Formats: sequence, structure tokens, C-alpha cells
Amino acid sequence: MTVVTKSIDIKAPVDTVFTYFARPEHVSDQMSDKGVGMTVIPMDIKAGMGVGTTFRVIGDFSGKRLEWDCETTEFVRGEKISAKQIKGKFKKWEITTEFKELSDNLTNVSMTVEYEMPLGPLGGILDKVKFAKSAENGLETALFKVRGLLEGNGSIPVYITLDAYQKLLAEKKKMNNVPVSTVLTAILEKYEQEPEIKN
Repeated sequence: MTVVTKSIDIKAPVDTVFTYFARPEHVSDQMSDKGVGMTVIPMDIKAGMGVGTTFRVIGDFSGKRLEWDCETTEFVRGEKISAKQIKGKFKKWEITTEFKELSDNLTNVSMTVEYEMPLGPLGGILDKVKFAKSAENGLETALFKVRGLLEGNGSIPVYITLDAYQKLLAEKKKMNNVPVSTVLTAILEKYEQEPEIKN
């Protein structure tokens, strides 16, 4: 079995960091490095992405494509999220992300992946040569990118319905094709200025 652990300090409150990591597709969006790519598709979402949530992982590791389904097994707000493979080619695959509040605006995030390759003895050889390095680089890249996003040096992906996105694009066009983030900010500012309607 192989264990890969990476950690990083992020200048953001633990609740902000935890909320971002609670959606596995957010982190997979950042997990791309030379020869590594990940996509996560939520399948059955339980309360707040908590225990019992299932999702499909599609990974490209140096040209080798693997798919596996996972289930969230532990979800402790602000502290820990764990998931394990429930269907797929790995003999074992588990991921744990732990959060430690270092101060009001500083959080340590540690990601650990434990896996056993599906290919028997040959898998062990491939694992040591390519796969472990790909997994390590992917985790490290994801953590650096997430840190940049949460510290304000990047953009955070937002998942909305197709109908909402089409309305957003219509507003963007009305505003002379300014960036989507500018459109969202303008909509939110307008919403905040409207008087509250009381019944």
C-alpha cells in the first residue's frame, strides 16, 4: 500500500477553507499538473455533502485513465473529511483531508491518500515509478492552487444551473461583456440596495 501526504497553510479562516474542500469537485478542478488530471462528479449528495455522499472520480495519471466511485465516510465540520472507494479498480483507495485552525485567519490543511494499485505485482512496479509521483504532484499542485484561490490570488469555480448561467450571460452582454465576476458583483450590490419587503 502507498500513502501520500501533503499539507499547506492557507491564510483564511478554517470555516472558509473547510467549506471549499467540502465539495470534492472544487479540489479536483485544481488537481492538474504535468500528466495528471482529475474530474469529480457528485452522484448522490447527502446533507451538506456529508457522510453517505457518493461521487465518481475520473483520473488521468500520466496517460493512464482510471475511474472509481467513492463515498464520504467521515465529515466533521471544520476538522476532517474522509472518503473511500466503493467501486473501482483499486484494491484500496481512501482520502482524508484534515483542517487545523492555527489562528483566526490561518488554517493548516493536510491531505492524505492511501491506495493499493489494481494490477497486482506489475501495479506495484508501475506505482513506484510513475503513479506515486503523479499522485504526489497532483496533491501538491491542488493545495497550492486552492491556497491561491482562497487567499484571493485566483478565481473560485461556481457551480450553477444552466438556466441561471444563461441569465448571467444575458446580463454580461447588457454590461458590454465585462467579466462574469463583475456581473455577479453588480447583481449582488443591486440586491443589497433594494429595500426589504415586509409582510
